[in-house]
Amino acid sequence: MAKLITVLNGPNLNLLGKRQPEIYGHATLADVEANCRALLAEGFELAFRQSNHEGQIIDWIHEARDSAVAIVINPGALTHTSIAVLDALNAFEGPVIEVHVSNIHKRESFRHHSYVSLRAEGVIAGLGIEGYEAAVRRVQNILAG
Repeated sequence: MAKLITVLNGPNLNLLGKRQPEIYGHATLADVEANCRALLAEGFELAFRQSNHEGQIIDWIHEARDSAVAIVINPGALTHTSIAVLDALNAFEGPVIEVHVSNIHKRESFRHHSYVSLRAEGVIAGLGIEGYEAAVRRVQNILAG
């Protein structure tokens, strides 16, 4: 049976490629998904999801407890506000990698704090969409070792 990596995207990431391209670039979320799928090693599958609703993200994290071996998450603005997302991730037993397209540490001070980082095995910020690819590679390496 294939090992499922769940990739979750939070609020406004559906606008990737359209919203503030000077910060987030021109690639779309569909481009990100295609790039991540292209990196999958044999024996791995990908569930790729986006929602603008915190409760939906939490429900998907709960689902991942029974179906996924790892979570890659770009929580968007929920990074800085959601203890509920952190609590859900704390109930997940596999590796979690946090991804941000922009370098959140070069932006507004409120973006410098991440609740998700308290749970994540790794945090990738500022690599553009390549951060997702690095995260998928990393979880495959963790799970192969």
